[in-house]
Amino acid sequence: MNSLYDIIGIPFGYLMYLIYSLCDNYALAIIIFTIVTKLLLFPVNYHTQKNSARMQLLSPKMEKLRKSYASNPERLQQEQQKLYQQEGINPMASCMPALVQMLLLFGVIDVIYKPITHILHISKNIRESAFNIATELSGSSAGGFKSLRSELTIMEQLDKHTDKFSSLAENFADRVAEFGANYTVFGANLGKIPEFHPEVWNAESVILFCIPFLAGLAQLVQSIYSQVHQKKVNPEMQGGGCMALMMYVMPIMSVVWAFALPAGIGFYWIWTSLFSFLINLGLNMYFTPERTEKINEKEKEKARAYAEKHPEKKTFMQRMLEQQAELERQQNGGSGNGKGNKASRSEMNRQNRDKLKEARKRMAEKYGEEYDENDNDDD
Repeated sequence: MNSLYDIIGIPFGYLMYLIYSLCDNYALAIIIFTIVTKLLLFPVNYHTQKNSARMQLLSPKMEKLRKSYASNPERLQQEQQKLYQQEGINPMASCMPALVQMLLLFGVIDVIYKPITHILHISKNIRESAFNIATELSGSSAGGFKSLRSELTIMEQLDKHTDKFSSLAENFADRVAEFGANYTVFGANLGKIPEFHPEVWNAESVILFCIPFLAGLAQLVQSIYSQVHQKKVNPEMQGGGCMALMMYVMPIMSVVWAFALPAGIGFYWIWTSLFSFLINLGLNMYFTPERTEKINEKEKEKARAYAEKHPEKKTFMQRMLEQQAELERQQNGGSGNGKGNKASRSEMNRQNRDKLKEARKRMAEKYGEEYDENDNDDD
């Protein structure tokens, strides 16, 4: 897992380094960094939103299929897949964008947690020595040097015991202390963990205390808007109770986690939720029913043209339909009736009678008894 953070975090680290070198304030750098990453992910969000809008156009047809084949789930699934193929829609299209965003999140977290690596570019040996000093001062390993918390532990202890790190090379103590002065928002150190009951209620403790609640509030606003929009475009949407529960659970969990993590993480969550809300709002306003209908026709025509130009290539839905047909053929015992349907009741009865006769014949041969096939004609 740590290697995944490192690999994806490297390019984001250089991006954050460039932004920080321009603004010289980590809080402002986080905001700009969030904007840039959201812009990089905008094509992914656009594709996801477009696919969702096109799926909503199919709601009346899907509802008609559900009513027509309510008693035949297998046939319903086949017809749904055929409809997706006709419309040129891949119902799984939103999975890949979600995976991409999840992978990129690893890089973002790595950058927020490791400013000494990505911003100051201090060598690994020096960082490891600094971590050993920090663990001795704190009396805790904080998960080891390879943990995400290691560099924030170093910054926390260096702020309290700067002289203990003065012997390290690369001018470590001065560089980290100087960076720590800019690792703030309105004077509050983003490397510190917010406390629900701080020892002293000063300006810094109040700001740190507010960050988790602002992170939860920002996510709540985004969740409420998403649910309201879904109900507006799809009034018959099922699972409202579960969705309503998640709408409140996730913001609450964000508050809980933000009180257990450095304030920089919660600060990042505030802005990423805010910008996600604004992007979703803008895309929902863009994908009006009229515009979506035009886009849908273009996508269908594009899919048809591609299929004609590349007949040897199968679409995702074609492969799904073929796999479904093969599965049914296997379930039917490879009857090969050529209709792609299950064997009829009379065919099944005949097959069972033939199997029973064969079993009786083998038993008779085994025990030396006579066997007359005519005795079983009435079975």
